Amino acid sequence: MMHSVTILSEAEAELWQAIDYYEQKAPGLGLDFGDEVERVVQAIRQFPERWPLRDDGTRRQITDRFPFVVVYTFLNNHIWVLAFAHCKRRPGYWADRIYTI
Repeated sequence: MMHSVTILSEAEAELWQAIDYYEQKAPGLGLDFGDEVERVVQAIRQFPERWPLRDDGTRRQITDRFPFVVVYTFLNNHIWVLAFAHCKRRPGYWADRIYTI
């Protein structure tokens, strides 16, 4: 079953910023990053409860090729993407976004 997904505006801004960063590093790399994130989001849409539930109520799926994690919550059969977070920068900066849902 494919569940509906809402990407918070802050998360969408992070995604575009990262795509732009990688695209500036090497032409096509930003597009590769976008494709990778799309694959992760599609996997989450199919199996949102596959990844462990954390104490804060979120779940996380790391990308394969890039050091990013998709942080989301699954509430009432709906997926809310809270962040596209770099694994080594500012851990937990997105935590207050949980309360905006």
